[in-house]
Amino acid sequence: MAAPRVIAPGAAIGILGGGQLGRMTALAAARLGYRCHVFGPEAGAPASQVAARTTVAAFDDAAALERFAAAVDVVTFEFENVPHEAAEALGRQVSVRPGANALAIAQDRLEEKRFFASIGAAAAAYRPVRGPDEVAAALAALGAPCVLKTTRLGYDGKGQVRIDHARDAAAAWAQLAAPVGIVERLVDFACEISVVIARGADGATAAYCPVENRHRNHILDVTVAPADVPAPVARAAGEIALRAAEALELVGLLAVEMFVTAAGEVLVNEIAPRPHNSGHWTIDACATSQFEQLVRAICGLPLGSPERHSDAVMTNLLGADAGRWAEILAEPGARLHLYGKAEARPGRKMGHVTRLKPRGDGGPATPRAAAASRGRRRGRGGRAGA
Repeated sequence: MAAPRVIAPGAAIGILGGGQLGRMTALAAARLGYRCHVFGPEAGAPASQVAARTTVAAFDDAAALERFAAAVDVVTFEFENVPHEAAEALGRQVSVRPGANALAIAQDRLEEKRFFASIGAAAAAYRPVRGPDEVAAALAALGAPCVLKTTRLGYDGKGQVRIDHARDAAAAWAQLAAPVGIVERLVDFACEISVVIARGADGATAAYCPVENRHRNHILDVTVAPADVPAPVARAAGEIALRAAEALELVGLLAVEMFVTAAGEVLVNEIAPRPHNSGHWTIDACATSQFEQLVRAICGLPLGSPERHSDAVMTNLLGADAGRWAEILAEPGARLHLYGKAEARPGRKMGHVTRLKPRGDGGPATPRAAAASRGRRRGRGGRAGA
């Protein structure tokens, strides 16, 4: 295989989307000498505040996309709901990494499920549905409780309805208000984990340790690195992430969210071919952050080490939580990251704070050491995904 083309520092990286993931990617890119050009519909977005250039336009603006493609050397995206057509159009002029295929799979829950099956990764039992009668039939086949979800555009608990009784099928379908959906059996899990993995154009991979994710009102609240799981579970999670990245022929970053059952089974929930909220801790705790790793991968640079020098707890600052910035700055060792958003709405991710602990300092630092203390996870309720 020919060596991949290296996009050297000084080049321009195009980022589709102007949110906080794009902001942190642009900051990492700048440290390596790259300029970032953000494309999105919102003026003054978090990523635009730190980027060299911004194009404010709709994702279906063909002329604006053409000009954007001509102005950059490679394109990536910071959220997976970028229209597939926009990625394809850009791909005719410039490399888009990860590609349109990874984007298409991540955008559709049914395609995700088929992809998981194709790589031998177990997932929650499910049925596709197109009306209230099919919802009722799915409940009969899977057993209540279940969750009815849209196949597209769902995140942070949006686009999903819990169903506890078959008699609620019609009301749930009406609430979903979508032409097609998916009914999933609710998973009674011990914990939720995720793995972020990078893959370069040369096929090299680098994965971060599995982390535990704890949610509040369907929104990620806290990530604990490393996850307190037995070594076989950590290995299984890492192997699933590796198979997924290789099957997608990914060039960039992939986050794989998974449930761990009380019996130690690992069930895949969803994938995101971009930086992930559960990887924010890597900025402060690892030799190479997930954002720098993305820049390295899409530019053809050698991947950095994903090793962590510290264990970490990352806490999202949602809504008014960000107003505690002075208190957090006064806390020794707290690493504060604010995203520059003007309006603090309930549940909106305004920033995060990471607290570090040297590895081996009074707690499990590796999956093997964590096995001895995993009992505290028991008894948490079921969730069927974001």
